[in-house]
Amino acid sequence: MKKHIIPEIELKYRPVAKKDRIKVLNSQRAFELLIDNWNMDTIELFEEFKIVLLNRANEVIGIHTISKGGISGTIVDIRLIIAIAIKSASSSIILSHNHPSGNLKPSESDIRLHEKIKKATDLMDVQILDNLIITIEGYHSFTDTGFK
Repeated sequence: MKKHIIPEIELKYRPVAKKDRIKVLNSQRAFELLIDNWNMDTIELFEEFKIVLLNRANEVIGIHTISKGGISGTIVDIRLIIAIAIKSASSSIILSHNHPSGNLKPSESDIRLHEKIKKATDLMDVQILDNLIITIEGYHSFTDTGFK
């Protein structure tokens, strides 16, 4: 009988001491965390989409880059967001992407994408705590502006 070779997909987790865990309780803290982990050399050059993965205590499990695109957009595969959230045992996530133009206003495309991701995460019982649009000057929080 021929043995089948199947690729292995692995998620590596290196625990952090409880005292060193970062807790995210508001959009300002989420922005600070993300901006500290964004490449400032490219934030105005091309769009990236990242997610912050959190446990039930809103402590950061990690940050994952979902995609990197061009000047005016990036492709976001919702299946990857769900897969990463599930594989990391995240209870909640924070969505984020930058606008190289510096415009903090969500586009129609941003709003439609948020709604599609929300439907998928609701099915998987993963909560979206916020969705941030980031620029070098600041951020826009979907949650702070009442968008659910």
